[in-house]
Amino acid sequence: MTDNLLSGPDPTLLPDDHAAVREALETGEDPAVLAAAHPAASTAWAVLAEQTLAGGDDVTRSVTAYAYARTGYHRGLDALRRAGWRGQGPVPVDHTPNQGFLRALLALSEAAARIGETDEAERCAQLLTDSGVSAADVRALR
Repeated sequence: MTDNLLSGPDPTLLPDDHAAVREALETGEDPAVLAAAHPAASTAWAVLAEQTLAGGDDVTRSVTAYAYARTGYHRGLDALRRAGWRGQGPVPVDHTPNQGFLRALLALSEAAARIGETDEAERCAQLLTDSGVSAADVRALR
């Protein structure tokens, strides 16, 4: 790896530990079954949250999506920390293993906004920006 000539940490690239989960999701397997079988896979939790958010805006769906997204977010934070991330620096969206965390983070921001948790919604949106990613970049992954 070359030295980072910019004033910040190197990008964090997660290992590809959950490729099988992503492949199973792409073939239409149930994300709930995958999340239960692979609870550390942020992507499965993110998809559950996204599907729940897409199903409507009632309070039960919003709270359920929030719980799914928060689980995926925390599993992703754990993975990022194991990969050397220290709370700041780029988490590139074009690195496929990072996408589960980023999708869960965006879903958490959206679900938090729906239940009136404005501070958390804004913190999550800011973390996306601080990670060098836009919400539009992450939405394009859905």
